Amino acid sequence: MTRPRRQRSARDGAPVVPDATFTSYYGRPVVKASPWEADIPAYLFLGGLAAGSSLLAAGADLTDRPALRRTGRIGALAAISASFAALVHDLGKPSRFVNMLRVAKPTSPMSVGTWLVSLYGPQAGIAGAAELPGMRWLRPFARPAGLGAATIAPAIATYTAVLLSDTATPSWHEAHRQLPFVFAGSAACAAGGLAMLGTPPDQAGPARRLAIAGAATELIAERVMVDSMGVAAEPLHTGRAGQLLRASRALTTLGATAAALGGRSRIVSTLGGAALLAASAATRFGVFEAGQASANDPKYTVVPQRDRVESRS
Repeated sequence: MTRPRRQRSARDGAPVVPDATFTSYYGRPVVKASPWEADIPAYLFLGGLAAGSSLLAAGADLTDRPALRRTGRIGALAAISASFAALVHDLGKPSRFVNMLRVAKPTSPMSVGTWLVSLYGPQAGIAGAAELPGMRWLRPFARPAGLGAATIAPAIATYTAVLLSDTATPSWHEAHRQLPFVFAGSAACAAGGLAMLGTPPDQAGPARRLAIAGAATELIAERVMVDSMGVAAEPLHTGRAGQLLRASRALTTLGATAAALGGRSRIVSTLGGAALLAASAATRFGVFEAGQASANDPKYTVVPQRDRVESRS
């Protein structure tokens, strides 16, 4: 965009030509929207679910809650397996994932994430497989593997936020400070919700507390994020992204309320757990859709850039 000079009259100095508004060549997008499809937001959601479930399972293992441990370990195994399948489907063939392991580049979120998943997946897999019938021979390795997976789990839950915000996509990039906290809270909600669904209420206390803490973290971080993003926050409120994120907030509030007040009610725990899982998925898909929408409208690229230039002048 080229800004015309402001011309002033000789008599009163008032501007003759007003400031130009934003524009781009023929209204075309300035940045290219990512080629990702539904596989990637599914990957984001499932990775967060796996990470939170590993943390819950490790805590349950150390505090002698076998039902909660089993739900967490099997949930983590199923989620990370489905997450990997979604990623490979997006890549086109498994060899492309393997090729990313040829180098380790600390400055690349994609490279770091690939190595994190490669370290986390086998450990979560061993711990989860040990809970399955006919796999008793894995039991001696289950605790070390489960604790190892839990150590990496926080990074698994949040690195995808760094991956998104490291792009030029406006609504992802402008959210770079708070998006990891939103994703961490979302992962805690998902894991807590799954455990509330699959664990007897008398052992699900830690899951309910994790869900409540995750809901508070997500809702507060999202509010701060939206307030800090300026015009790039608009896609979070409109279109499909807006619908998904409004649903997410409502379901998160409902699920957290059920976790706080449901106590030992199996029905309330089931409904609350389902709401939290749906809320977490809606968050990831909503953030994804908002980013795609922001890339397709040049306004969200040009206006923040212009504002940054003006703030420095």
